[in-house]
Amino acid sequence: MKEMFDTYGAAEEYINATPKFTKKNSREDTARFWEYLGYPGRSGRIVHVAGTNGKGSVCAYLCSVLQKAGISCGMFTSPHLITMRERFVIDGEKVSEEAFLYAFRKVLEGVKSFSPETYHPTFFEFLFFMAMILFEKYHVEYEVLETGLGGRLDATNVTDQKEVCILTAIGYDHMEYLGDTLPLIAGEKAGIMRCGVPVVYPDKQEEVTRVIEEYAKKTGAKPIPLEKTAIKEIKIKNKTIDFSLHLHYDDYIGFTVSTSALYQVENAALAVKALTLLTDRRITVPVMQDGIREAFWAGRMEEVLPSVYVDGAHNVDGIRAFLETVKRHSCTGRRLLLYSAVRDKQYREAAALLSRAGLFDEICLSPLQGERGLPLAQLIDSFRQYTGFDRKIYDTTEAAFTALLSQKNDGDKVYIVGSLYLVGEVKALVRSLEHD
Repeated sequence: MKEMFDTYGAAEEYINATPKFTKKNSREDTARFWEYLGYPGRSGRIVHVAGTNGKGSVCAYLCSVLQKAGISCGMFTSPHLITMRERFVIDGEKVSEEAFLYAFRKVLEGVKSFSPETYHPTFFEFLFFMAMILFEKYHVEYEVLETGLGGRLDATNVTDQKEVCILTAIGYDHMEYLGDTLPLIAGEKAGIMRCGVPVVYPDKQEEVTRVIEEYAKKTGAKPIPLEKTAIKEIKIKNKTIDFSLHLHYDDYIGFTVSTSALYQVENAALAVKALTLLTDRRITVPVMQDGIREAFWAGRMEEVLPSVYVDGAHNVDGIRAFLETVKRHSCTGRRLLLYSAVRDKQYREAAALLSRAGLFDEICLSPLQGERGLPLAQLIDSFRQYTGFDRKIYDTTEAAFTALLSQKNDGDKVYIVGSLYLVGEVKALVRSLEHD
């Protein structure tokens, strides 16, 4: 087996191929295989994060604070932007190729001896088991788990012993799996709750809050809402945002997020609220302030080059949040946009929002690599009815990105949005430019 999978590339190729020969497994099957592996990672203190938008950012804020407190922390998130190793972060660093191979072989050995005729982990399950093996290998104290899809039936939800759960903003995404109304989607996400475990969530959508509170009552979880009045005095600066957060009784504590993305204020506040519930004396207010300020999450209104921003907004709510941030960016020149999407996202609705925003002087379209990418003809068609700006078409992300950089003048701002896959392609291009 080691001869067959003796490189990181070979292991990554095997995992990428799993959707071709696996089927969706039941949560019971997933739990049985985790038990067969010996429940790796079970001893860690688990913080479980679900929601539609902001999950990864909340995980990053949590781990930044824990690391600042001197606490060993493992983080499992998805998707990755450039390398699959990004999904596994131990104490602020993505795992090495050697550690990745170690965990990969452990899972594969388990599959071969468990029940190869009837069970094989799906793509996401395989990665989840690898994460738990890595958390155990490095003896991390806290394990921050981001759900892949939904919550109730997600592979990460085989874990029962949780310290705290977090539900981020709920919106319309993956509706073919989760339901076509916000209450239905919220109900699936709320499935991560456990009896006696606090669950933190933003109290801003009445129909969503009602579902969360009802689910908490049914399961015996402890609802901890982040109320609208908990955040105030938001001050947007050039590359940071200051805000005050209500934490203890009548006290408001000042925080700073190192981003221009307004939506990150709520994500940081959710993370802080959850951290206070861990009742760990090492997590002090100054530690939280420093950890939040120093946190970084790639691909979320990230300035990859001077005045060139990438943002992984891939659904309607994400696009709206992206546009709110763009409005607040001062710009003395033109605003240029590159957009692309995958087939199963709300690309027509996104086209309407981006076109009607009146913020962009030029909109560029290019297809993504791979089978999931939306064909160029459909991209063009989704924008065809909207006029009033210059629209340019490119065959590849590289061609579009190169053209935008070549025509960018002083004072112009370039925005790249629509999919985390697009963000990954652009970040890879930026990295190649830096290495030239």
